[in-house]
Amino acid sequence: MRIDAAVVSTPGGPFEVMPLDIDEPREGEVLVRMRAVGICHTDLGMKATWSRRRLPQVFGHEGAGVVEAVGPGVTRVVPGQTVCLTFRSCGVCAQCVADHPAYCTAGWNTAGRADGSPTLTRSGTRVYGGFFGQSSFATYAIAHEDNTVFVPAGLPAAVAAPLGCGVQTGYGTVSRVVAPGRDAAVTVYGAGSVGLCSVMAAVRAGADVVAVDPIPGRRALAEKFGAIGTVDPTATDDVAGAVTAIHGRASRHAIDTTARQDVLDAAVSAAEPRGDITLVGIGRRLEFDVMQVLYKGVTIRGVVEGDVVPAEIIPELAALYVAGELPLDDLIEEYPFADIERAAADSLAGRTVKPVLVFDD
Repeated sequence: MRIDAAVVSTPGGPFEVMPLDIDEPREGEVLVRMRAVGICHTDLGMKATWSRRRLPQVFGHEGAGVVEAVGPGVTRVVPGQTVCLTFRSCGVCAQCVADHPAYCTAGWNTAGRADGSPTLTRSGTRVYGGFFGQSSFATYAIAHEDNTVFVPAGLPAAVAAPLGCGVQTGYGTVSRVVAPGRDAAVTVYGAGSVGLCSVMAAVRAGADVVAVDPIPGRRALAEKFGAIGTVDPTATDDVAGAVTAIHGRASRHAIDTTARQDVLDAAVSAAEPRGDITLVGIGRRLEFDVMQVLYKGVTIRGVVEGDVVPAEIIPELAALYVAGELPLDDLIEEYPFADIERAAADSLAGRTVKPVLVFDD
């Protein structure tokens, strides 16, 4: 079947929307007609560093749409259902069985089909797909029964799309991993979509939240969502001191979405004894002062995808949105799919918190 997809042909190259052919869904696969897809910083980071050997490639892993067809062996998903797409997991490894599918050992999220056969072609030549089991920067995507989650038909597609990664990462990190107590001092470093969803979850838990971000509009959103104060890191040489001053104490919990060395340094300095710092931002290498971490007893941990079970948290997040308790509309800016390059540029420049591409019905 002929589709349109945003193809990256060179490392760091542009998204180019072009016609491709998509395969029929095979065993366990689901063909989804996309209605919206979020742009995540993971998409943009991978685009910049992706191996030339696996190009051309279609990225996109925050898809939402309607099931068009299903392959053999699919029993839970049927055509016509409204769905959100998320990361893949095998369901049978030790991590999946223990309800930690984000740490699935199958390694399916960037590898495509296990047998190596293509889901996408152009004039008979392979185009790599299967990114996070979807490659949803396209009018249609082949997903899988294991990474397809039902959402209410009335849920706006632009809201449903980021639930499958950015929203569940920020909200889930706080609600499922950090689990702050009431009145706990929580500091969120980086108030993009993941950070702001962390703010929402921490405020909902009754914590006292401070957000750190250089962009005024994002700091304003954090305060709108209930943060007790914010810090502009470009306006002070002592971010840790500014954070501690607003809290009136050291931070019990910190969530870092930036993967920046200066931010980690500030988070360690601002942490209370036996506090914890949770890293969710993607980066290459960070260092820390061993003596400071050791003598404070600080715990530094990484969290992927909020360490959630998507089939549980995505319906929860959808229900919170419908009830007016998760103001995602304040984060989302919609763009026509054809404007993917502009949306990506706005995201990288900080002009948009969560760009979501929408498709013509």
